[in-house]
Amino acid sequence: MVTIPARFNGPTSSGNGGYCSGLIATQVEHDGPRRSTLRQPPPLDVPLSWERAGDTVRLLTAGGAVVGEGSPGTFDREAPPAPTAEQARAGAAAYPGHTSHPFGRCFTCGPDRDEGDGLRIFSGPVEPGSLTTAAPWTPLAGHTDHDGVVPEPVVWAAIDCAGGWTADFTQHPTVLGRMTGQVLRPPRVGEPCVVTGRQAAHEGRTFLTDTALYAGDELLARSEQVWIEIDPAQFA
Repeated sequence: MVTIPARFNGPTSSGNGGYCSGLIATQVEHDGPRRSTLRQPPPLDVPLSWERAGDTVRLLTAGGAVVGEGSPGTFDREAPPAPTAEQARAGAAAYPGHTSHPFGRCFTCGPDRDEGDGLRIFSGPVEPGSLTTAAPWTPLAGHTDHDGVVPEPVVWAAIDCAGGWTADFTQHPTVLGRMTGQVLRPPRVGEPCVVTGRQAAHEGRTFLTDTALYAGDELLARSEQVWIEIDPAQFA
């Protein structure tokens, strides 16, 4: 059994896509990239269970509905390059969520979360009109385990919303549908990092994006994502 604590929300009443994808991915026995697909908004603070079939793991509600599933995955594109410190600062300064945000208490990027509670990763365009986002992030003690290491689901959360903001949530509210990710090395408390996102393609209501987490020039984690445009009122 497993429960997604309410702290790890995206929309107010459902789980953060990156955190939940990472939670599912931790159950997949695979050394390389792992793919998580969310089938419905992950419920918070209720008991959920695991179901295994071959190399696929499913997260189920008490009634047996599939919340999400994970399996071994592969990457189709190269990871976004590390942004410069100047680009990360410019992205944070241009973060659209400071003025309008459909999910202001999102664990990853919500400006309404307190320091040490939410991650407060404010990824904005590195220059006007750019489809690349970036932001600095330094993990705090409240983001780490007892050894000062960021747990894998939280790393997946950290590389979540930088992809969605390439589509600008204020113009195109989206939720994460699929995330293929890999954590090469989790960061530690107090380690200066930068997060970056890049839009790879857009067709209709679907956005394909790539994200990465760096410490200096070291790639710590990366993902490829599928985002689906939604009506935010349905996720209030």
